[in-house]
Amino acid sequence: MPLETVAAKRLVYFHNHGEPGPGVYLPASWSQNRATFHERGTTLSDLSYASTLVALLPEGLYSVREGFHCCDQQCVRYEPGALVQLGYDAQATAILFTPEWSTRGLTFPDRGTRLDETRMAFLTALKVKQAADSPKDPFLH
Repeated sequence: MPLETVAAKRLVYFHNHGEPGPGVYLPASWSQNRATFHERGTTLSDLSYASTLVALLPEGLYSVREGFHCCDQQCVRYEPGALVQLGYDAQATAILFTPEWSTRGLTFPDRGTRLDETRMAFLTALKVKQAADSPKDPFLH
């Protein structure tokens, strides 16, 4: 369902007291497979609209708990214990990025594999310390 002036099936960030008020914020850009959201959002005339939003797993690093394929066509298989990065596109479709270990260290590609939402249950979030110079989320206090 469209949320006032924001189309359905869009990646948004809901913030209950942003600028200019409670509303949804669209992605402004992506860096290292993570979305950065606009600082000004679209206010909600009725806060009950927020209940129509579908919560997504946070972007970040995950391990594969149980082996699975990305989709019914079995394009890509993810093995148990594998490290993956979860991100989303502008339509809120999950994308898994598989890092590679090389002489340069651990690197993440800028292209990944779309993931059926039913496969998210095979992922376990990892806790990773944020560096002092990591981008600050303007919506967190």
